[in-house]
Amino acid sequence: MADTVRVGLDEVVRHFAELDDPRSPVNRRYPLESVVVIALMAVLAGADGPTAIARWAALKADLLSRTLDLPHGVPCRDVFRRVLSALRPEAFQACFAGWLNALREAAGEATGITRPVLSVDGKTARRSHDRKRGLGPLHAVSVWAGEFGLTLGQVACDERSNEITAIPELLKLVDVTGAIVTVDAMGAQKKIAARIVANGADYVLAIKGNQEATHRSVVAHVEDAIANDLADSKARCHVVRDTGHGRNETRTYVQMPAPRNLPGLAAWPGLRTVGAVILCGSRDGREFVHTRYYISSLPLGVKQFARAVRGHWSIENACHWSLDVTYREDDSRIRTELQRENIAWLNRFTLSLLKQHPARGSLAMKRRSCGWDDGFLIQVLTGQGT
Repeated sequence: MADTVRVGLDEVVRHFAELDDPRSPVNRRYPLESVVVIALMAVLAGADGPTAIARWAALKADLLSRTLDLPHGVPCRDVFRRVLSALRPEAFQACFAGWLNALREAAGEATGITRPVLSVDGKTARRSHDRKRGLGPLHAVSVWAGEFGLTLGQVACDERSNEITAIPELLKLVDVTGAIVTVDAMGAQKKIAARIVANGADYVLAIKGNQEATHRSVVAHVEDAIANDLADSKARCHVVRDTGHGRNETRTYVQMPAPRNLPGLAAWPGLRTVGAVILCGSRDGREFVHTRYYISSLPLGVKQFARAVRGHWSIENACHWSLDVTYREDDSRIRTELQRENIAWLNRFTLSLLKQHPARGSLAMKRRSCGWDDGFLIQVLTGQGT
């Protein structure tokens, strides 16, 4: 069993072989790859920072000493703190690229999805600020492949308004070729649309008042078509009804070619269609109607448009919600800039690993099981038996 585990962990360790060690070479006792793999395993098992990682490692000293290169035993808290506070997040994240590509290919084969919806959105760790040092809370923008349960990349920025500059950097890290990239209204920018198209993908961008002229024109065009029962346009319509949990909702998806008189039409690279989603229904006895508007490089195909729009919310419902509830990320008090970003990435990557494991049960129970059962932990980490 130990030999099998060691072989599995050797494959994991290789991902970090090229990672530059930020520590001083003087009195360097613990191999960087071993420190990083222990941190990864500990976060899978429920750790949320250097103190918890070190405590878990001390309790699992026998397992770790038999399966990793640890000539001086398991590291203490200060070793994990120094490493996670010094690693450059972009270099650290790059080590996971090959691993993520393999997971993405396997998920694609398992689901049969060749054109995934990749959702781009930001999340704030609300308690990670330090007012005394003028450090605002960590805000990280990530790419989420909801149909695969994978976070493919992450870039941190100071606050939500800086997502506009962070998204192009994020799109440099992730291969979006052939995908449908969805972005909320904050990221509905011509340069971002250009980057997506240049990278070989299509986009679906939510439009609000930050693109006032475009938004106004799209609203008028869609409303005119709906008022005329879509009779004089090439519009397509798709209706989905949802019931349960005290709600009764109807989503009407409408998609049509972009109007030729759309303000700045030529400035939006690849823009082909516009659309809207009209959500109406009742919840707990109260009726409501909400409408959202979109521009897109997708051709006419309302079911594909609907899939992209609905798929975007997976980043909130399946990723951000899990990070808050299962990982309690909003409660994190890590206030060292690089350390909190590296821990945030470990949270997202381990969440992806948990979602790949086919065992029944909640993510919270799977994570607890990683802490209780070494065999289950190794299965989740290496993909063995999945």
